[in-house]
Amino acid sequence: MKQVHVAVGVVRRESTFFICKRADHQHQGGKWEFPGGKVETGETVEQALNRELREEIGISITASTPLIEIAHEYTEKRVLLSVLLVHKFSGEPFGKEGQIHRWADIGELNDIDFPDANVAIVEAILDTL
Repeated sequence: MKQVHVAVGVVRRESTFFICKRADHQHQGGKWEFPGGKVETGETVEQALNRELREEIGISITASTPLIEIAHEYTEKRVLLSVLLVHKFSGEPFGKEGQIHRWADIGELNDIDFPDANVAIVEAILDTL
């Protein structure tokens, strides 16, 4: 089974978190997610995440810390999520690729429809506060 290594950014502004909705045609389409993308050969997780966030939501990371690493198996593939909490960034995040996006308050996170692999991310966020 194919494994995909994904760098994920939990972009935080006070008690809110930037999330994007996956396109319907994508794996886990229609669900909300924390932005990020595949780690390419030769990249560190930090490099991959900075590249992906510039491409997807138009920001550059200026300060981040590791939050959690999650291995999750879906029916069709395995994912390894390397998750960083993004404390500081330059630019204002938006759906640069046309994706639906919003800031979600900490109190909403448990009620948002995330992919199964993201449930542990929400738990890790809540544990850090």
